[in-house]
Amino acid sequence: MRWLDNHPNVVSWASEPIKIPYMNPVTRKASIYIPDFLMVYVDKQGTRHQEVVEVKPAKETLLSEAKTRGDKLRHAMNMAKWQAAGSYCKKHGLKFRVINENHLFGNKKKK
Repeated sequence: MRWLDNHPNVVSWASEPIKIPYMNPVTRKASIYIPDFLMVYVDKQGTRHQEVVEVKPAKETLLSEAKTRGDKLRHAMNMAKWQAAGSYCKKHGLKFRVINENHLFGNKKKK
């Protein structure tokens, strides 16, 4: 959040501002997904972008990192959430991205 506050290209940002309906594959019930951030920023060419960003640990974003049954269930739920978010964002002219500690801390480990 400090990075968002301090980056000169970030015009504005909000935490958990959107509610997206999705079908939970584990409970098989309609649920609501609330992504972590909505940010507005300007790129090097001066083009304005709006992006929804979710921050999760790698074990919940990469099936190869999900070691326990619980991790695998969370991964399945996350995939359903993110599919719904991708559709929502496309419909509303937003970008959608999921990041994990590898993106935040520059870990060389790629999966």
